Amino acid sequence: MAKPNQHEPPEAGSFETLIGRSAVFTKSITASDLAAFGQLTGDDHPNHTNDSYALAQGFGGCIAQGSFLVGMIAGASCRLLEAIKRPAVSYGYDKVRFLKPVRAGDQVTVKYTIREFDAAKNNVAAEAQLFNQHGQLVAVGINILHFSCDY
Repeated sequence: MAKPNQHEPPEAGSFETLIGRSAVFTKSITASDLAAFGQLTGDDHPNHTNDSYALAQGFGGCIAQGSFLVGMIAGASCRLLEAIKRPAVSYGYDKVRFLKPVRAGDQVTVKYTIREFDAAKNNVAAEAQLFNQHGQLVAVGINILHFSCDY
């Protein structure tokens, strides 16, 4: 028999208790992170892997792939799911925008906060805000989490 709350979505009324719950994930971005991510995903454009090229394009050096930053949102969602002790899967991302370049050497902090729920679909929407080490907002997005034991 499964442990309580281990494989069950939240009770219909418990979604309200998740509103405002938050998590933080911080990572220092290295050039080797960007190169490895590029190899794994095929997003190895010189903007991400060749410092001289990225400098010539006016980026100030290699910049992080947008999908790398979205992956950091997923990292923050994992921290939240660990804290609330509920399994869920990412249902997708909405309104993702990259506002400022993130360069190798930057430290990025994701602030991830549940803002809405849809009890009929067992979904919550979490706001993600990504800040660099200077406190500048570099990216935003909404992550939809789906709580289900049907997968």
